[in-house]
Amino acid sequence: MAAGTGVHDRRFDSGRVCLDLVATGEGSGGREQLDRPARLAEWLVASRLVPYGTPLAAVDESWVARFRQLRGVLDRLMASQLGGEGAETALAQVNALAAEPPPGLRAVRGRDGALVRVLPAVPACGELLAAVARDAVDLLTDPVARAGLRRCEGDACSRLYLDTSRGLRRRWCSSEVCGNRERVARHRRRVRAVS
Repeated sequence: MAAGTGVHDRRFDSGRVCLDLVATGEGSGGREQLDRPARLAEWLVASRLVPYGTPLAAVDESWVARFRQLRGVLDRLMASQLGGEGAETALAQVNALAAEPPPGLRAVRGRDGALVRVLPAVPACGELLAAVARDAVDLLTDPVARAGLRRCEGDACSRLYLDTSRGLRRRWCSSEVCGNRERVARHRRRVRAVS
């Protein structure tokens, strides 16, 4: 993902849409990204939950509330995985959402002849929540993926991401942002120690 600050220009790619949803909150070292329906609609496209050009006129404040609620549940569930504790209520909520059908996708020829993703109908909120919840279930039930679940070690950041680096030694959600801040702080400490 390109560096930036907007919904479309997320600073990092967590590796999973469920973790990307968690990263939209203030608790991830930033500001609230899902603060109104238009921003949620932008995020749905940017996260690739819905293909570009999908009509999202039905997105309203109730959608925002439901996605923010799922975000909190996912954050608690992922934190419990990292801490080795149970979060049975959060797990039950994710399982209930994951049991619902996600939106159907089709591949059709675009104007240039290449295959593109489309939804055969305008998606309902519950379908999109189901897609995110299923992604979380996939993550948590895959031992390899689950082993790569990490929380950023940056001072002002608590984003979750999947560490797919060789040796699983990645420490930050973004080497360009959080990693750079840490390197600059380390350099300043060394300079002060020499002075």
